[in-house]
Amino acid sequence: MSESELEFPLGEGPATKISVSLRAGNVRAVRERVGARGFSAYVDAAVERQIERDLLEEALQANEGEAGPIPEAFRDEAAELFRSVKSAPELQEGDGWHGREAS
Repeated sequence: MSESELEFPLGEGPATKISVSLRAGNVRAVRERVGARGFSAYVDAAVERQIERDLLEEALQANEGEAGPIPEAFRDEAAELFRSVKSAPELQEGDGWHGREAS
């Protein structure tokens, strides 16, 4: 890891050119969604979301380690809330809502 990569928090800093290998089907799917010019921004945003999810999972595990497991009723309630939000028509892409784009 270069020193410049350590200076910036998640989602910040200048773009850095790297080489990665992706499965052909994933490359095709991204290009179909955003075209060649939006490819890097799309992948950058996906990486940022994954890191945020990893950090959230780590925090949840640490919390469960201290406070015990989350009660099943709360898990069920949260799962239902996420399903309802995910399927809400007013939040569907193309209807005015878009996820955060990479800068």
